[in-house]
Amino acid sequence: MSMVLDSSVTLAWLFGDVTTPTISQLFETVAERGAVVPGLWWLEIANSLTVAVRRRRIDAGFRRAALADLALLDISTDAQTATQAWADTLDLADQHRLTLYDAAYLELARRRGLPLATLDLELRAAALAAQVGLAGG
Repeated sequence: MSMVLDSSVTLAWLFGDVTTPTISQLFETVAERGAVVPGLWWLEIANSLTVAVRRRRIDAGFRRAALADLALLDISTDAQTATQAWADTLDLADQHRLTLYDAAYLELARRRGLPLATLDLELRAAALAAQVGLAGG
């Protein structure tokens, strides 16, 4: 696995109007070497796409195609995210004033020793403070 992938980067890649060269490069790396995500990632992505359908930003066909594209990538789900939720993840959320959802990505990256791919500024700052590398700079 090459990195921990969060939903902000994934959604920016799916919505081509907000994709940057850095995000494109991150997904080339994911395609080549895979990524790991906490279990909540799947729900966050599907929910964000569903909200986009409801707001008429995309149609249901785009959502279906986007989910099918993601399913082709080697993205594995961490089996220990739930076990960590009331321990290290909660501590990281408190320490860095993050949502527990964001702290789950940070905890996973720290535990696995992988860089974190995120666009969330607070999560990026927390990763740097926790000495967790950031994928894509």
